[in-house]
Amino acid sequence: MAEEESGKRPLKIVAGADSFGCSLKDALVSHLRSLNIDVEDLGTSSYYSIAADVGRRVSSSSSDGAVETRGLVACGTGVGVAIFANKFPGVFAATCLNPSEAQNARSINNSNVLAVSGMSTAPDSAIEILDTWLNTPFKSPCPASDSKPWPPEIETFLDNSIKEMPKIGAEEEKQAALGSEEASCTLCCLVKNRKLNPIDIIPGGSMKILRETPTSAIVRFKAGSVEPAHHHTFGHDLVVLEGKKSVWNLTKKARYDLGVGDYLFTPAGDSHRVKYYEDTEFFIKWEGQWDMFFDEELEAAHKAVDQELENGLK
Repeated sequence: MAEEESGKRPLKIVAGADSFGCSLKDALVSHLRSLNIDVEDLGTSSYYSIAADVGRRVSSSSSDGAVETRGLVACGTGVGVAIFANKFPGVFAATCLNPSEAQNARSINNSNVLAVSGMSTAPDSAIEILDTWLNTPFKSPCPASDSKPWPPEIETFLDNSIKEMPKIGAEEEKQAALGSEEASCTLCCLVKNRKLNPIDIIPGGSMKILRETPTSAIVRFKAGSVEPAHHHTFGHDLVVLEGKKSVWNLTKKARYDLGVGDYLFTPAGDSHRVKYYEDTEFFIKWEGQWDMFFDEELEAAHKAVDQELENGLK
């Protein structure tokens, strides 16, 4: 029997998955609804985006409100979604591959987001994991306690942990919220007052190497700039620090709209085209020496981007 049926607060579950976990998520959402549990299904997106959406909603819900809000996330391994859900205050996401792990996560960590693996967990097993997670109260006997009640000193520790865990990182978050020069991020400090060198082969771009092996750099592009379709012999990670851009991965036939704080990994060999809507700055990291192989001319790139935006394709 779910917790909401045992005299406790009504329960709401916010659910989401990536393409590797969507089938399992759908099965678990159906099971939750069969238990008359309110479910907000956010659908399918990249594992980091969907997990952030779920984590944000769980984090923003009131801990002492009329309804208890928890989360359910699924990806290939269940690990990636847990990492990104946990980036939000008050979220305690746990990847559980069997009922014992679900029981431990609830009893010890008061887990409020369940992360499951679409690649290694069958629907029937996942339902058993979910039911265990739903019905295990905080501090209850679990495999970690040899299925016995926790000793008083451990109960006291667990009670204190609920008060202390939300404080971790709170001071740093407060400093970041000040928005002052003194509280600016490390990446911004690295590039501050440094002159970026123009990227001769792409108009509107400039770059400053920050370190070598692995190589990292700060890159800027002026609003309206376009990178023609190109590829590299290396994969690269980037994080947007300022502005807005779209990346069309032509190899994967996918479009990524990126703003401040968004992350994207582009694999080696993937041809991609980029449009900058505002003056944009991003941090980029790659292994090995820089290379760039163009797959189209700049004029053709501008026409392709204009056509894509005109058609409203996503």
